[in-house]
Amino acid sequence: MYRATTQAIQVDVEPQFMADRSDPARSRFFWAYTITIANHGGRTVQLVSRHWRITDGQGRLEEVRGPGVVGEQPILRPGETFRYTSGCPLTTASGFMSGEFRMVDENGQAFNIDVPTFSLDSPEARRVLN
Repeated sequence: MYRATTQAIQVDVEPQFMADRSDPARSRFFWAYTITIANHGGRTVQLVSRHWRITDGQGRLEEVRGPGVVGEQPILRPGETFRYTSGCPLTTASGFMSGEFRMVDENGQAFNIDVPTFSLDSPEARRVLN
């Protein structure tokens, strides 16, 4: 599991390689990732947008921006959590993702929270030790 906390908002990520949706012979690799967002602060917040940086095993970068996550813009009161699962395809056997969520608090104050950088590794990925 990967974790980051920004302004009392904790983001946990659990990636999972999906062999049944992948086809290594055709350079198609797919991961699901489950994200849990927990509001450990004292104010109500809403997730309004996302920004992802997806880097494949050859260093190619793709950026994705959009409203909310999985079609939702969840509101989290103090002590509440929101969990969702999404996916990411790559043409390489490994890569990584990072990003941030744009939040707005109950007073209309906008701020970003970090999504921890997480690794996308398939059983096909060549392991390299530095």
